[in-house]
Amino acid sequence: MKVTVIDYGLSNLLSVRHAFAHFGAETLLTSDPADVLAAEKLVLPGVGAFKDGMDGLARLGLIEPIKQKTAQGTLLLGICLGMQMLFDESEEFGLHKGLGLIPGEVCPLADDLKDPSLKVPHIGWNRLDIVPGRENDC
Repeated sequence: MKVTVIDYGLSNLLSVRHAFAHFGAETLLTSDPADVLAAEKLVLPGVGAFKDGMDGLARLGLIEPIKQKTAQGTLLLGICLGMQMLFDESEEFGLHKGLGLIPGEVCPLADDLKDPSLKVPHIGWNRLDIVPGRENDC
């Protein structure tokens, strides 16, 4: 399996490449739109702020190739910030447009959902409780 990892300047690329190599995948690390258009499978990793990530994709001309490939059915895995950028928009540090591949917006946790015993950002395993009627709260 060959996986194309998109480098737009905000990623922990070494960890992502090692993870795929562990499972036997060949990875191509690229910032080239032509490589994205030729990809068998895509990975959009990311660390940092939503706007900075989208600015990096735009600066490198990667937004339209990513949209084109996903419209053709190419699999795309978003990791961390990369997953957030798949949505329509984000409220992080203002309102910013995303890739629009997943309907919805990335928004802060509502005050009544915050657990003072947890730190944000939180890394770890937790239970997810879906509260009826709260699916679209932002």
